[in-house]
Amino acid sequence: MKYGLLGDIHANFFALEAVLGELAREGVDAYYHVGDVVGYGAQPSECLAKLQEIRCHVVCGNHDAAVVGTLDQSYFNPFAREAVLWTRSVLSADEMRYLARLPMVSFFDDFTLVHGTPYEPEMYHYLQSIPEAERSFPAMDRPLCIVGHSHVPVAFFGGKSVSYTLDPVVPVDPKGRTLVNIGSVGQPRDDDPRAAYAVYDTQAKTVTIQRVAYDEEAAAESILAAGLPEILGERLRWGR
Repeated sequence: MKYGLLGDIHANFFALEAVLGELAREGVDAYYHVGDVVGYGAQPSECLAKLQEIRCHVVCGNHDAAVVGTLDQSYFNPFAREAVLWTRSVLSADEMRYLARLPMVSFFDDFTLVHGTPYEPEMYHYLQSIPEAERSFPAMDRPLCIVGHSHVPVAFFGGKSVSYTLDPVVPVDPKGRTLVNIGSVGQPRDDDPRAAYAVYDTQAKTVTIQRVAYDEEAAAESILAAGLPEILGERLRWGR
């Protein structure tokens, strides 16, 4: 089986379309998204509709929670707060209900899907360092955990000592523990503006992080046209 793994989309339909085109060519069997469908970008409704169309498994991100009011928006910087309020104003009642029903964590046969970390998922911790990974491994009851939130791809391996890799091909040991942050579809922050996504190949036992170019200029222009803060579009051009 091949699974398409989607990092934070952030209402960037231009990036989402590009990623889904690549995943369709890969012939993936199912889609999974680590949350933050909305926030920052200007196309939340389009992204929500597409995820439902492809029957994507989605967990709740912090921006999703803030939009529906289950997370205090004071947690966000001023630009993110403005995007939360704008998103709340443009979504339909059905779209708000969809976001409100998203689970915090989802468990599958051999992997877990969560936005932040497997420990205290409701706190939306970032998984960016070995100490954070060390806290996460005891909370895992499956070989693989897929996360997002930081928008920076990285993988951690459990064992007597925790190690990490920035390599795009991550081996998954069925008898071990592997944490993979798959980066962001709609707002990369690792100085690479291309959309990030991943493929989990259960036969090869690998998670492969991939990149695809998309029209970030059009995405940035849509943010300006919506009246959202200019910086939210500008950072798409630089991937940071």
